[in-house]
Amino acid sequence: MRPPPQIDGVRPLSRPGDARTEAAAAAWSLGELAGRLCELGGGAALTLAFRLVLDAQERGEPAAWLTGRESSFFPPDAEEGGVDLDALVVVRAPDAAAAARAADQLARSGAFGLLVLDVGAQPIAMPLLARLLGLAQKHDIAILFLADAPLGSLISLRGCCERRRRDGDDGLYDCELRVIKDKRRAPGWTFQEVCRGPAGLR
Repeated sequence: MRPPPQIDGVRPLSRPGDARTEAAAAAWSLGELAGRLCELGGGAALTLAFRLVLDAQERGEPAAWLTGRESSFFPPDAEEGGVDLDALVVVRAPDAAAAARAADQLARSGAFGLLVLDVGAQPIAMPLLARLLGLAQKHDIAILFLADAPLGSLISLRGCCERRRRDGDDGLYDCELRVIKDKRRAPGWTFQEVCRGPAGLR
């Protein structure tokens, strides 16, 4: 299996994990999030979102990334981490509402296993969220929002992401996901990966 991608300036490193770490990795996976609306916020959100993109591609599930005109990921980092950019659908929309409407159209096709919407601080109307939830459940799609604030009660899982430099390790960081809401499991679980930053962060 290829290592997860370098995003947010850091690239996760492969390492053996204990049973608790492996259980958390299984919880933060495409299979666990399928049929749900999920949210990520915080400094390492792109890293953990692209972990799902890679998971989807390794499962043979098409993925799409929807974002506004002023926000994007850095493609060379994603490609270096193993993401097939030729297979990743990228939609640039005027704003978060337009991105969500585009996600609605993609979800209706039933062709995608993962939709990632980078909406920032912009809210999404509840009727549109309800439609997306219905489509996620109907077609078994994982729909992930990168959001600066909670989007509402229809969100099944929300996690906060943090990146911390490791003491004594040149260029190494801990990227941690802390789940504060989870309707399927009890909230409070965490997932962490050791990541290496690019030359500019070392």
